[in-house]
Amino acid sequence: MIKIIPKDRGQDIHGSGAYLSSRGSRTHNGVDKACLVGSAVLSCSVGLVTKIGIVYSDPEKARFRYVQVTNPLGYDLRFFYLDPLVSVGDEIGRDQPLGTVQELPYEGITPHFHFEVKKDGKYVDPNKFLESFG
Repeated sequence: MIKIIPKDRGQDIHGSGAYLSSRGSRTHNGVDKACLVGSAVLSCSVGLVTKIGIVYSDPEKARFRYVQVTNPLGYDLRFFYLDPLVSVGDEIGRDQPLGTVQELPYEGITPHFHFEVKKDGKYVDPNKFLESFG
């Protein structure tokens, strides 16, 4: 696997991939990083895989997955639109592959993964975790 250094998704017909950008009636609580489908996404922190979830409740979209890594400080780092390469309970090292970017079959959307961070159930700026990544 290769290490990717993703770039911001920017703006496409579905909106901006920036943190706190408007998504119609809601706010975008993460950042979207544009990259090629199949690219490996690496953890930006050590931690424990605490969840592998399904992004949408719609059964037709059940293939869209996310990986949650909880770091030693209690931050939940969530990486969306991945085919997981890890399992719940795995200890993760920094720069360890978590999964590969899934294809998003929506016309006009840039291939990407979504990254968000929560602490005590509240969203925090994920850019702080990506500043030292690379």
